[in-house]
Amino acid sequence: MATSVAILGSGGKMGFRVTRKLVDAGYDVRAVEIGEAGRARLAQAGIPAVAAEEGVPGAAVVVLALPDNIIGDVARQLSPHLAAGTMLLILDAAAPYADALPKDRPDLTYFVGHPCHPPLFNDETEWEARRDYHGGIARQSIVCALMQGPEEHYALGEEICRAMWSPIIEAHRVTVEQLAILEPGLSEMIAMPFVDTMVEAVEECATKYGIPRAAAMDFLIGHLNVEIAMWFGFSPKVPSDAALRLMRFAKGVVVKDDWREALSPPKVREASELIVFGKGT
Repeated sequence: MATSVAILGSGGKMGFRVTRKLVDAGYDVRAVEIGEAGRARLAQAGIPAVAAEEGVPGAAVVVLALPDNIIGDVARQLSPHLAAGTMLLILDAAAPYADALPKDRPDLTYFVGHPCHPPLFNDETEWEARRDYHGGIARQSIVCALMQGPEEHYALGEEICRAMWSPIIEAHRVTVEQLAILEPGLSEMIAMPFVDTMVEAVEECATKYGIPRAAAMDFLIGHLNVEIAMWFGFSPKVPSDAALRLMRFAKGVVVKDDWREALSPPKVREASELIVFGKGT
């Protein structure tokens, strides 16, 4: 018998993608969706939407494909109706790491999974896959964590995550804290500010110094391709001595000395609480 999976938020942008994947993989999917747009999206794909009262009872796995700031409230509302051993599967570490999940149900399994998204450097040959930046067509890795529950439940959680975000390169197992350090820490608190700053730098080149925007874009994207390849080991690292000296000089201008604090558990917890509860610095 196919594993039963209830998906709350199944018609949302993220929820719809994982719902279709689980349907295609042959799971007993209960697509829970209350929004009109989401229900219409499901209907167009031939997936019937159901109410939570119909879809959740008896489900082996309940996927919360919901905004981080409501996951805790929804989980608490569901908790009295879940049988012991039910798995709550959350698609982001923020709510679990911010202690938003019910603490009075140690008999439930809490599992967290998140996609890595297709890597910059890959061996995809089909054009559609090469242009897939989010995953689902191109191969990607995933990161998984068993927060609470029996060890034997880890295999089920990873299996569901593999199906939701297929095709998969590799599944990495980490702790919930480590997953929170990866996101929001590494991806949103380290990488995203640098990316946003690079976009602003292109605009600065265009608006302040009169460089054609297309020239600045081509120049930056091309150099990023080379520099990321060298620094992350996809190509021999052969920058000139002058370039390395300039990099060290420039880091003193554009990078704060204490940037590593963004990856520390206290700062990551603060960020998670900001995401979930809207509080923090």
